[in-house]
Amino acid sequence: MFLHQTLVDVTDRIRARSHDRRAAYLELMHRARQKGVERSHIACTNVAHAYAATPANDKLVLKAATAPNIGIVTAYNDMLSAHQPYEHYPEIIKAEARRAGVTAQVAGGVPAMCDGVTQGQTGMELSLFSRDVIALSTAVALSHHVFDASLYLGVCDKIVPGLLIAALRFGHLPGVFVPAGPMVSGISNSEKAKVRQEFAEGKVGRDALLESEMASYHGAGTCTFYGTANSNQMLLEIMGLQLPGSSFVNPGTPLRDALTRAATRVAAELAQDATAPALCHIVDERVIVNAIVGLLATGGSTNHTIHLVAIARAAGIEINWDDFNDLSAVVPLLARVYPNGKADVNHFHAAGGMGFLIRELLDAGLLHEDVQTILGPGLRRWAEEPWLENGTLAWRDAPEKSHDPAVLAPASGPFSPDGGLRLVTGNIGRGVIKVSAVAPENRVVRAPAIVFESQDELIDAFKRGELERDFVAVLRFQGPRANGMPELHQLTPALASLQDRGFKVALITDGRMSGASGKVPAAIHISPECAMGGPLTLLRTGDTILLDAVQGKLEAEVPADRWSLREPVTDDLSGNQFGSGRELFSGFRHLADTPERGAFTFNFDDGGR
Repeated sequence: MFLHQTLVDVTDRIRARSHDRRAAYLELMHRARQKGVERSHIACTNVAHAYAATPANDKLVLKAATAPNIGIVTAYNDMLSAHQPYEHYPEIIKAEARRAGVTAQVAGGVPAMCDGVTQGQTGMELSLFSRDVIALSTAVALSHHVFDASLYLGVCDKIVPGLLIAALRFGHLPGVFVPAGPMVSGISNSEKAKVRQEFAEGKVGRDALLESEMASYHGAGTCTFYGTANSNQMLLEIMGLQLPGSSFVNPGTPLRDALTRAATRVAAELAQDATAPALCHIVDERVIVNAIVGLLATGGSTNHTIHLVAIARAAGIEINWDDFNDLSAVVPLLARVYPNGKADVNHFHAAGGMGFLIRELLDAGLLHEDVQTILGPGLRRWAEEPWLENGTLAWRDAPEKSHDPAVLAPASGPFSPDGGLRLVTGNIGRGVIKVSAVAPENRVVRAPAIVFESQDELIDAFKRGELERDFVAVLRFQGPRANGMPELHQLTPALASLQDRGFKVALITDGRMSGASGKVPAAIHISPECAMGGPLTLLRTGDTILLDAVQGKLEAEVPADRWSLREPVTDDLSGNQFGSGRELFSGFRHLADTPERGAFTFNFDDGGR
């Protein structure tokens, strides 16, 4: 099987780098699998507690201990549109489990906050940290040790990474992820963005903005832009952890329900087959590389330059931003989905979707085909799409040609020859920038710095008309240890408005941007962060900054002798010196790690840091 040499080289160095940690992880999983499901060994009182509330027939099956029991971990709440469809999934799953001769129980629920609600609010301080809380909550659910396999119900930003991190710590069990699908399309994303900019400029009022937003976010399902939530679904599919073509089927449809039932049957079959691959065997170095390739080929969320690092570490695998950068140089951009284009994920799915994308990447030698999946060996099955044939779920080959070449392109004629993610380095630090949505003329910015210590400072300066010029906004003390690394998406309308007026603008920060952020060049996740003495603390308003996303440079053009004499600005992390609202996050600061090590990291891999 032909493989691109860069794919081979990056995979080999990840394997070598991870050797000891991966071996320790697999040994831990081997011991757990050899021990078996503990319900056959634990005291009768313990078992009785686990089955006390089950229906009578299920109780008989569980008492006999001859059929597998599937644990359901759900992120359902009805405040997240993406997770509201999960309300009735347990009923569907339990009924299908019984038809398959097994049982299923809801093992536990995990918190699931909405970044769309908390953008610009103090609640966003807990957003990234919630990923690890979700992982811990999942571990609590599975710690009862009465399950032979698990089904994971989650969609959005931190929820899927948190579920997967914990699933890997219980990786001796089979695990299947079950999506809920995107809401049907509302108003166009470009129209929504236009109204946001007009509101930022004071041209329309709150009523017009709210009407626009509610016409965009209008029903059950994932938000339809290609942010972190939908990047999650793409990753799970290209990693072979959820059924082929299942990511972007709308909720409440016969096909969606059929796929949920099918996922249950797959989990039952895996639990009944002692030779079936457990999750620890599926997620190896090749699958992690495939995930990075999928992210790059679709212009996915930069949040996964943090999440994928943490996910890989949970499987005993060590990746870093050099791996993303080197793969980005050879992986072509095959999708144009907002913010990298005008289409939404429904258009992407209709154009050929994941099946078309995966086949193109496989045939171009840019994915490892010889991987394990929840359906057995080989990723080629994921070049298919599901459909209902006379009411029965079936799969067929993905379209040979894209149904909309403006949304989904073949590998032979990509939108860009590279994946649009860059590593930028220099005397300011080390960070990442996504340029797939940035026009070529805006990818290099040399301008004076204006230093801000909070989002509010920048927005207030914009409203006062003080930013009508070329500049590089430097927003610091936004990293994991400072205030939890909140997304800074609320800055996008103001900065985009200035860019549209012809000014050269850019953003540099040790914080994060939303997966929905796009056309303004933003060097983000700058490491080391300011709270750890990073060089952003040496910058001063008026310094000339070069952000060159073409050459990968991030430099303060300050004479070396002056730079070396500067004293770093410090932030009083115990208080609220810069008005950034750190009262929610203050109790968790000691748990934060660096972004390139996955930000918040708990010892799920039993190998320490």
